[in-house]
Amino acid sequence: MNSPVHTFLLDWRSHWRVGLARALCFLALWFILMPDAKPADVACGLIATIVATQMSLRLLPPAAGRLRLGALLVFAPHFLAQSVLAGIDVARRALDPRLPLQPGTVVYRTGFPPGTARNGFAIITSLLPGSLPVDETADGLVYHCLDITQPVAAQLAEEERRLAGALISGERHG
Repeated sequence: MNSPVHTFLLDWRSHWRVGLARALCFLALWFILMPDAKPADVACGLIATIVATQMSLRLLPPAAGRLRLGALLVFAPHFLAQSVLAGIDVARRALDPRLPLQPGTVVYRTGFPPGTARNGFAIITSLLPGSLPVDETADGLVYHCLDITQPVAAQLAEEERRLAGALISGERHG
């Protein structure tokens, strides 16, 4: 069993690692936005980086889970393809009045607990053709669908399986 001091040190180390990673991302973004920065500008960029990092750690504390980079790289092309298909599907439905629409809501009970993983799942599934998460319940998400006769729950289950494969521990399925 871990002592409270040992647990605190592990949490602090994890918090420090996440903070450093975020700070490096914020600083890189700042340099992208300010390619011709002078030394005096860099001082402002460092201050902005520190403030942005502190705020991000307060607003979105580090989660217990992590991403598996390899699985995430495999997931990325699928995510991009789904985005394109969703855009095409919605445009087709909007421009072709003959296509039947049966709008409604579907409640999908997800295995992700409330938090970062469920929010990520909601963001990813917002790009599924014809569906959009609009609310959440204690154990799931509510989706508005353009056509509830489509296999929405099956599509969501497939996306959940793919995302769960890209996560390590923490907020993974319960």
